[in-house]
Formats: sequence, structure tokens, C-alpha cells
Amino acid sequence: MLNIAILLYDRFTALDAVGPYEVLSRLKGARVTFVAERPGPVAADTGMLSLVAEAPITELRHPDLVLVPGGPGQEEQANGPVLDWLRGADETSSWTTSVCTGSLILAAAGLLAGRRATSHWLALDRLAGYGALAVSERVVIDGKYVTGAGVSAGIDMALELAGRIGGRDAAEAIQLMLEYAPEPPYHAGSPRTAPADLVSRLRIGSRHPAASQVAS
Repeated sequence: MLNIAILLYDRFTALDAVGPYEVLSRLKGARVTFVAERPGPVAADTGMLSLVAEAPITELRHPDLVLVPGGPGQEEQANGPVLDWLRGADETSSWTTSVCTGSLILAAAGLLAGRRATSHWLALDRLAGYGALAVSERVVIDGKYVTGAGVSAGIDMALELAGRIGGRDAAEAIQLMLEYAPEPPYHAGSPRTAPADLVSRLRIGSRHPAASQVAS
């Protein structure tokens, strides 16, 4: 049995959690549990969708794989019981992972100090401020610590994990069944390829609270 815990908290970004879930839940022997401080519905950042936490974090202390999504609500997780739970889970986990600004939560728990890690492109400076070696890459692996960049990178990260856990054939079968072969109509998915004025506008906007609705 591969016990996977995906953390939920108020104003998480849905795809950060659901994208990896769609991949990892298809691994042989996988059991995914959505957890939160308290069981029940947890609202995503748009306020239009909730996922249900099946169990409180106190009931799943030793998952094999722990995954932390990002979202504007991550700022409220910078101290308290979630960090204590993550430190305890990390002591016995095989994999400790995050998507987008979920890496800031791992870093706040002290788990990424001196490690290579990534986050949403607008949060890399904040990640470095926690002592992580912040790098602008889509998926970063440093030992058992695996971090994905912004939102959609969680799918790539989960496929990388699927290959390392279940083997290449299993990962390729999952990718094929999900028909994951992205061909976006625009080339604005990275600050390296997006129009410079758009990148600049979002960088400026990220200094304001409303930016959390654009970039988690």
C-alpha cells in the first residue's frame, strides 16, 4: 500500500491538488487521502469549488508521500499545526512534495533549507528567503524532496514521481490514459516565453493582495 496524503487548506489552488491526484491515484496500491486540520469541505481559492478532507491531519501522521498544494491561503499556514504535522510526516515519508507556492509551506516548516527547490515564478524570491536554493525549473528533485513550479507543473511532477515509484511503463500508461499531451494555443506559460509587458504587469500586480487570484 502506498499511502498518499494531500493537504488541503482554505484558499488552496484546486489544480495543484487535483492534477497530481489524477496521476498518483492510478499507481498500483495507491491510497490517496485528502487531509486538513479538520475534516469536511475545504474551499479553493476561487470560492466556487470545495474538496472534501476525509481525515484530520492528526489521523494520518506517517504517509509514504505527502503533497502540499499552493494557493493564496498558504500565507495562513506559515505557522501552527500544519507545520508541526509536516515535520512529523517528513521524518518517515519516502517522498515530501509540493506544487506551486506549496513549497513555501514546506520551507516554512524548515524542510527545504539548503535544498534545491522551485515554486511559482512570482514566489521564487520568497522561497529563497526561507533558505532554499530556489531555481526556475518546472520540476526539481533533491533527494526525497520534489517540488513543482506553478499550478499545471504538478501534473509533470506527479508523472515524474509515478515513474520513480511504479516504473516508466506505469507512468507512461497513466500519461496515455489521461491523454496528457499539452498543446496550448498560446506560448505565455512561462515568463521566458510570455510577452514582456504581460510579465512586467503581473510582477507589479503581485505586490498587491488581488494578485493571489492570478498566481498562487
